[in-house]
Amino acid sequence: MKRLVVVGNGMAGMNCLEQILKHEPRFQVTVFGDETHVNYNRIMLSSVLAGERPADDIVINPVEWYQRNQIELRVGVRVVDVNSEDKTVTDAEGRITPYDTLLLATGSSAFLPPIEGLHRSGVLAFRTLDDTREILRRAAPGVKAVVIGGGLLGLEAARGLQVQGCDVTVLHLASTLMERQLDPDGGQYLLGKIEDLGVRVLLGRTTTGILGNNGHVEGVALSDDTTLEAELVVIAAGIRPNVDLAYKAGLHVNRGIVVNDYMETSDPDIFAVGECVEHRGVLYGLVAPLYEQGKVLAATMTGNRGPTYVGTVPAAKLKIMGVDVFSAGDWSEQNSEPVRFEDRALGIYKKLTVRDGKLVGAILVGDTSDSHRYMDWLRTDADISGQRRHLLFPPPSADAGLDVASMADTATICGCVGVSKGTIIAAIHDKGVNTLSQLKECTRASTSCGSCTALCQDLLRAVAPEFEDEAKRVICGCLPFAEDRLRDILRSQRLKSVQEVLEIYGNGIGCEVCKPALSYMLDMLWCGDHDEDRSARFINDRVHANIQKDGSFSVIPRIRGGVTSPDELRRIADVADKYKVPMVKITGSQRIDLLGIKKADLPAVWADLGMPSGQAYTKGVRMVKTCVGTEFCRFGTQDSSAAGIEIERRFEQLFTPHKVKMATVGCPRNCAEATVKDIGLIGIEGGWQVVVGGAAGKSVRKADLLVTVETTEQALEASELFFQYYREHANYLERTYDFVERLGIEKVRKETVYAPEPVRHALLDRLKKSKARATDAWLEGRSPRTAAQFIPLKALDTVLA
Repeated sequence: MKRLVVVGNGMAGMNCLEQILKHEPRFQVTVFGDETHVNYNRIMLSSVLAGERPADDIVINPVEWYQRNQIELRVGVRVVDVNSEDKTVTDAEGRITPYDTLLLATGSSAFLPPIEGLHRSGVLAFRTLDDTREILRRAAPGVKAVVIGGGLLGLEAARGLQVQGCDVTVLHLASTLMERQLDPDGGQYLLGKIEDLGVRVLLGRTTTGILGNNGHVEGVALSDDTTLEAELVVIAAGIRPNVDLAYKAGLHVNRGIVVNDYMETSDPDIFAVGECVEHRGVLYGLVAPLYEQGKVLAATMTGNRGPTYVGTVPAAKLKIMGVDVFSAGDWSEQNSEPVRFEDRALGIYKKLTVRDGKLVGAILVGDTSDSHRYMDWLRTDADISGQRRHLLFPPPSADAGLDVASMADTATICGCVGVSKGTIIAAIHDKGVNTLSQLKECTRASTSCGSCTALCQDLLRAVAPEFEDEAKRVICGCLPFAEDRLRDILRSQRLKSVQEVLEIYGNGIGCEVCKPALSYMLDMLWCGDHDEDRSARFINDRVHANIQKDGSFSVIPRIRGGVTSPDELRRIADVADKYKVPMVKITGSQRIDLLGIKKADLPAVWADLGMPSGQAYTKGVRMVKTCVGTEFCRFGTQDSSAAGIEIERRFEQLFTPHKVKMATVGCPRNCAEATVKDIGLIGIEGGWQVVVGGAAGKSVRKADLLVTVETTEQALEASELFFQYYREHANYLERTYDFVERLGIEKVRKETVYAPEPVRHALLDRLKKSKARATDAWLEGRSPRTAAQFIPLKALDTVLA
């Protein structure tokens, strides 16, 4: 068996190795990696820096993959020499490893410009996972951070630092941002979006030095004799191919390792792939062309020489600080006709360049929905003369899948991980994929920046026989985003107030539909650590009582699990007498309702009751209905009263997408009707059944079994997992029974009680954080939020007069 040595454990090298493993003959493989990590998705480092994903989430090939394929992995080991005559490589520890075939996938390194003071502590590159972790360690709220470089990587670094609370300034040598991908107008649109998010950008600035005493950075000196205060400097000024080993091996090297169309170097036993490669005079820094190179190289290396790599139309579809950007081809106007559209209010800029009746370049900022159509024209060199009237705005089509249906199978759908249309179609036909989640899991498409999500859904819609659209609804016209997209925006931009969201992404005003929904999302995403805007809440949430048709209010104190005491009952009776409560009623959920209380009396009523709010007025935990369980019932198998009280303690005072009703019963006789509640615990011999998604309203729905467990604590934990999962993933105003039916109980189980341990821990941790910040709303009676919070409402006839 031939010995294959791969130098480089990055995305391009390991993707090529994946392709090699699909061919015969087999190799005995050794992989060297400079970094001490398994192969990970470098594109997602910005998400790690922004705190959106843990480092474990961006792993592409875990240790098990190397073991399963009998690959010897040497991480943290740098190869320092190649002897092409003896066919050996030497690592930094002096060990010599022989090879029959050598694959150089050495990638690139961060370019550090010749600036004085780069050695100072606090000056970091942004290129590797270790770089990212060190930046995270130093980033903190209020830290003054300067990013040198206004390209893609620099802007992503700026976004991550801003999310961490840093005061961020971007310095860029050129007069426009991302000048390799955007023209000055496109760069100006992007600049406006970035400045709206609170990042300072200085263009046309040259950095001359990093200043500081005691070895630590304190500032950045510019060529115009100005100085910026800085406690952290991140350099993202470009990359340089790693070609040292190629020189030592005697290979033909220009800017990169020169390869032909079969991806062969000047040595028949040494091959190269990735950012270190130069093909037809071009170096590629985006992943899609590198994956195309890998497929050709895998065929060549395994004796299946035939497919060739003829180059890739330079194209990038990216999401920069939440702004969609697409750039492809030659968008300069030299010898070309420009076709433009711009709308500054919407932040949309589109520019196409046409030459001899063919599209030669495109720039899209703010709306990239037509990018696949333009890429098809660029790849096929299509004559578009007959479509000049519809270049920017194609006529509507009744067939949602028409555009994707006309794309070639070789067309790249997901540029981040190099997934083609043909690969997705094969997954649909061969593996039964029919949802976006399944497609992500099977092909990794749409798992990076997410800009190809709509295209993936179009393909599923056109090809999958039983496509299930998981897209969530737009809240309202004030804020034109689906809820899952909106949650991504709030999280990635770290927005924490309703008004801020509306001003940046909405109409600046909002309405009674979107403002309460935004209030809930912010509370859920930041676990209560947000800027609460009480005016965005319903009247019930503003005064913590349920308004009645005559303008009075209903007060329901919390009686956990329906279990009370003589002292509590006396206090309730005394309050009813003192405030002349018109009606005292036992509710259907075992609580006592005091109806007809004046708004001005609410704080005094709460104080005299001395009991927590029952939250009967809000989108939150209403109650936990219980039976008497084992203490008195001769049929009881589990202590449902104690379990009901405990689950109510754990969830009370938390907001949810809609009201949540729960029940615990000590035996399958189901006296408290647990099977028609949002969450139910049913006692059985030797354990509990946890059920979710039940309903007993206009339409009855029996709850689905989530899991069967042995102990009460396990049942409570399963309830917590579902509760937090519902809080994070349901549409606002979506009850659990609609939520469970929409997702399917198998998916809910897989992502809660059967999820990997880190996922379960993360759900529980976020719930714990939210609960720690939650307080009893009735305590506001002692110190109202606003002077008018408890001023009596005017009579309706006075208002209408």
